Amino acid sequence: MNTDPIRRAERFCERFGGCMPILLAPMAGACPPALSIEIMKAGGWGAAGCLLMQPEQITAWADNVRSAAGRACQLNAWIPEPSRPLRHDHEAALRQFLSGWCDPPALDDAAGRLPDFDAQCEAMLAARPAAISSIMGVFSAEYVAKLKAAGVSWMASVTTVAEAKTAQAAGADVIVAQGMEAGGHRGVFDERAAEATQVGLFSLLPHVVDAVDVPVVASGGIADARGIAAAFMLGASAVQIGTGFLRCPESDIPSAWKDAIGRTWPEDTVLTRAYTGRAGRAIATAYARAASRPDAPKPAPYPWQRMLTQPMTAAARSEDDIGRMQAWAGQSGALAGTAPAAELTRSLWQTATELLSPSGAKL
Repeated sequence: MNTDPIRRAERFCERFGGCMPILLAPMAGACPPALSIEIMKAGGWGAAGCLLMQPEQITAWADNVRSAAGRACQLNAWIPEPSRPLRHDHEAALRQFLSGWCDPPALDDAAGRLPDFDAQCEAMLAARPAAISSIMGVFSAEYVAKLKAAGVSWMASVTTVAEAKTAQAAGADVIVAQGMEAGGHRGVFDERAAEATQVGLFSLLPHVVDAVDVPVVASGGIADARGIAAAFMLGASAVQIGTGFLRCPESDIPSAWKDAIGRTWPEDTVLTRAYTGRAGRAIATAYARAASRPDAPKPAPYPWQRMLTQPMTAAARSEDDIGRMQAWAGQSGALAGTAPAAELTRSLWQTATELLSPSGAKL
């Protein structure tokens, strides 16, 4: 590992793109083109979480961003897991509980079906971003070969050292080390282990850096220049920020969510399955707290829980009601800035480089 953090950052940008090693986290439903465009114009990386996007939506997003700001962005996909059935008695208990929060919809196999993963992957590849990233597993060997043939880098999100080694062995060009502080869904390869393998970023990061031979991006709980500098001192080649950009004016999340992030201390977040059935870190809203009570029913498997809560979360967004909102947030949310995304990106990296190099050297 190059021990000079500034030179390490330069090498990352020279190899993968951008002028600053600051990546927007790919947050499904919270990455409008405008946010990526402004970050990319400042020299950072844009991102799209493609989980719920149809192939034509992926193409449109990529065309929009590329025409305005270039290619330095990543498109992200969840690695699918085998679907699990929802028992009738479990569904009945959930419907009774959720009736105080929303009117759960009728469920059938079609309702729970996600966009076709293979079609999404082909659309991402055709878009030719600088990188395609994975979370919750690794791409097939066949798809990795396609990425390499197309000159598209693969960034693999991991939550443990063992996962990092698996991803490197599968051909990942970059490892994204996601600490348990991160907002949104945990990227564990085995979703059953999401609560049992909660490793903080600053414990995980140096171990992953030592365990692999590819650049490592630090992700989770980074929202200001101090966090960026600390990540680079622990061996990161770049950082990925999600919650730290959600209060920017280009972010299109509801105002109640933005305001709540700004007053959320680390202990005000919770790891919960209550919104989607997969473990994710969110603000401890009234609904999230109620769903964690001992007498509340266990959440349904993904994606059934997401479908059952969708009327509630949709209404909460339209009514700007934080109590019922699916308000993902990392543990450093209160450090998130409110400046325009381009201005915030430049300020974060300038201050981080000053912390890393008191003499004033900047990338």
